[in-house]
Formats: sequence, C-alpha cells, structure tokens
Amino acid sequence: MNAVTGMTSKPSPGRRRLPRSLKELTPSNTFDPGAFFREMVWKPFRTRRQGHHRFFRPPKLSEGEVALTWIGHASFLIQFTDLNVLVDPNFANWLFLLKRLRRAGLHLKDLPSAELVLLTHAHFDHFHKPTLRRLPSPRIAVVPWGVADLTRGLGFDRVLELEWWESFTRHGLKVTLTPAKHWGARTLGDHHRGYGGFLLEHQGRRLFHAGDSAYFDGFKEIGDRYAPEIALLPIGAYYPEGMRNVHLGPDDAVQVFHDLRARWLVPMHYGTFRLSFEDMEEPPARLRDLAQVAGVGNHVRILEEGVPTVF
Repeated sequence: MNAVTGMTSKPSPGRRRLPRSLKELTPSNTFDPGAFFREMVWKPFRTRRQGHHRFFRPPKLSEGEVALTWIGHASFLIQFTDLNVLVDPNFANWLFLLKRLRRAGLHLKDLPSAELVLLTHAHFDHFHKPTLRRLPSPRIAVVPWGVADLTRGLGFDRVLELEWWESFTRHGLKVTLTPAKHWGARTLGDHHRGYGGFLLEHQGRRLFHAGDSAYFDGFKEIGDRYAPEIALLPIGAYYPEGMRNVHLGPDDAVQVFHDLRARWLVPMHYGTFRLSFEDMEEPPARLRDLAQVAGVGNHVRILEEGVPTVF
C-alpha cells in the first residue's frame, strides 16, 4: 500500500448530534416520510419488475483489452486477460422496503470468480452483505477507511482499508481510492466510515468508478493526476434538487467527463432502484441529449445489463 498526499483532504467526522428533523437524516436534506413511502415504496411495490438475467458468456480478450459488464445500479464486473474485478456487487431484489425494478444482468451463480472486490462505501445499495457472502472465494476486498469491520463473516481472505489517494498494488494492478462528495454512514450515528471512488490501472488501461458523489472540484484533480480513459459515472437520484448535494445528475456527469479528460463515459446508478423522484427512464435519455449538445455524444457508452462490452 502506497500513501500519496493529495490536495483534497479526508473530511473530518465532526461532532455528533441528533438530527433536528427527518430531513436531516441524510445530507441531501430532502427526506419527507409521506413522499418517500409513496414514491419509493408503494409505487415500486405495485410496479412489475423488468429486465432479465442473461447467460453470461465470458469475452475473449487480448492483452490490453478490458471488458465491462454492468450488473445493474453501480455494480460492475471488470475483466482483463489475467484478472477479474468486482465493484459494488449487488444482486438484491429488495433493500428492506425498496424493490429492485430491473433484474440483475446475470445470475449470481454465473458470476466468474473475482480476485478483487472494490466497495466504494457502506450504503446498503453499494455494500450488500448477502451478495458479498455468496461470492466465490478466495478474494481480496478494498474499502475506504472505517469500513473493514463490516466485512467480518463475509468470507474475504484479506481486507484493505485506504484513505483518499492511497493505493494498493498487486500483480501489475494498481487501485487508488479517490475523493468524492458524499457520505459513508451505514446507520444514523455512524460517522466514521469513509467513501470515495476507485481508479484502476492495469495493462496500460485506466478506469475510474466514481462510486456515489455530487459534483465538486475534486474531479478536476482526479483528471489532472490520472486522466482515466473510461469513466463510470452515476447519473441517477438527482431530484428533488437537494439530492444534488450528494448525487450527480446527467448534466453533472457530462461536466465530470470533461473534468476527468476521459475518452468514454459509461453511465450507472440509474434504472435499478427508485431512490429519488425523477422518472426511472429519464437519466439516460437526458444524458444522450446533453452529450449531443456538448459534442461528446459519440463518447457515451450506455451498457445493457449482463452484456460484456470490450474497450
């Protein structure tokens, strides 16, 4: 593990206090119990789950090629000729009261073994213990600071915690935890856990998975340091406007794409779980339109769940 001091510093947990209202239960300050139940629970409960599991066909890769398989939400399988990496795997049909509205792109039993599992933060839609418990082993988990204790009993052979800008290197692969504008608490009084994105470097390729984040100047710093070729960027859960305190919208993702100086924009974090009030089909449609206006429409790759795409 190699620590690198960066301009963007780790946030201080601050002093703990009880929330003064239900809106303070999340940093977005938009929580309304009635609207939450109606839009996130009742309507999805009455909505038929879409999509289907595909039979997974491993891609044939040459040295230097990378295949991305979008499982759904923020979950990806990243494959090189000699390495499989999972990021935020989640095969849940339910997250407590939240229904999965699109099936995972493949069956968990068909998932190839991954030597490395990257977990961007401890939120239940990104850190799903039942999924992690069922993954084939042996495997290594890489997590932000303060998250390792949540991996106990999940079958990992080794768990590494990183601070922002710290890196883990193994067999030619380098993984760096990058800053984000989000939060990492798993429970209400849980303020010590970290969060971030991951920069992967292997076989001459650079990929960036942003995890969860609002827009902030840190993306420019990531671009200056790494200029990743492929950027996996969240585009959903941005309405009402207060959600942008912690999430990107499609317009933000286009700006982040420019800040990173990336070649390909692969959207994620939409269409799987209803986490906000915009229409489920709106984020990718808006992204296409905005990317065309910005002159980067040919650089957006919208993946189909369960279908490997070679870059």
